[in-house]
Amino acid sequence: MGVVSDCFSDLPDPRYGNALRHDFFELLTISLLVTLSGASSCVDFALFARSKEPFLRQFLRLEGGAPSHDTFSRLFRMLDPDAFAGCLMRLSADLSSATQKEGVVAIDGKSLRAAFERVRGGSPLALVNAFATGSGLTLGAFRVPQGTGEIAALRALLDLLDLDGRVVTADAIHCQRETAQAILDKGADYVLGFKSNRFAMYDPSLSQ
Repeated sequence: MGVVSDCFSDLPDPRYGNALRHDFFELLTISLLVTLSGASSCVDFALFARSKEPFLRQFLRLEGGAPSHDTFSRLFRMLDPDAFAGCLMRLSADLSSATQKEGVVAIDGKSLRAAFERVRGGSPLALVNAFATGSGLTLGAFRVPQGTGEIAALRALLDLLDLDGRVVTADAIHCQRETAQAILDKGADYVLGFKSNRFAMYDPSLSQ
């Protein structure tokens, strides 16, 4: 549980009163284990805790017993989503660094499928993701704020990642001097695609 407590040490525990029956970091540890096993609901979290209690007690105290689905539900309703996302990114980066000190980090932006219909023609939910190709881990994701663009979101995501010694790849929209410099400032190299509309840099003979 040391890795979880280290990476989530800055995450505020929003619970109070009787809700403190279960250890905060133990609840997070169980939740992460269950999510890695493919579960997606608090009912799944509670089922895992009950069925795997002997295994969990090998490294958790579980002084309050196996947590119920209501316990998990209350916790995740109260957590600060931005702070939680930042801690998850730190955990992913630590796991990736433990398995691969150097490698390629691919950064790409995606919009949720059918999001236009769901928000009735408004802007869809868009994310910029950083993926470590060697270890197969998503190092982090940053939501593109309404009214801004993917370029600004990528630069904000870069600030949250440890990229020393890595090679960062991105598509043509990120072929910007400022983005390239931001990657260099993180101790990484870059491979940025670009299109023929970048007249100052595009040499047609190189594509033949």
